[in-house]
Amino acid sequence: MKIEDFIARIEEEYEDLRPGILKPGSVFREVFEWNSINALILIAMVKVEYDVTIKAEDIANSKTVEDLFRIVQSRIR
Repeated sequence: MKIEDFIARIEEEYEDLRPGILKPGSVFREVFEWNSINALILIAMVKVEYDVTIKAEDIANSKTVEDLFRIVQSRIR
């Protein structure tokens, strides 16, 4: 899995994100309105696309898109 693919998946999930806006170092909470619904969307996307379970705590402990990517990548079987 490449981070570019992970970013593309995230951008597909959120209508408010223009393709190409997210970068590995982007602080995702600053790029678009971050709320509990968006967190649930991310959790569901990761489960469906990568068969990986992430929790709200994982998101809370992450700052950048790359932080999230590394968590997902570390849990892929």
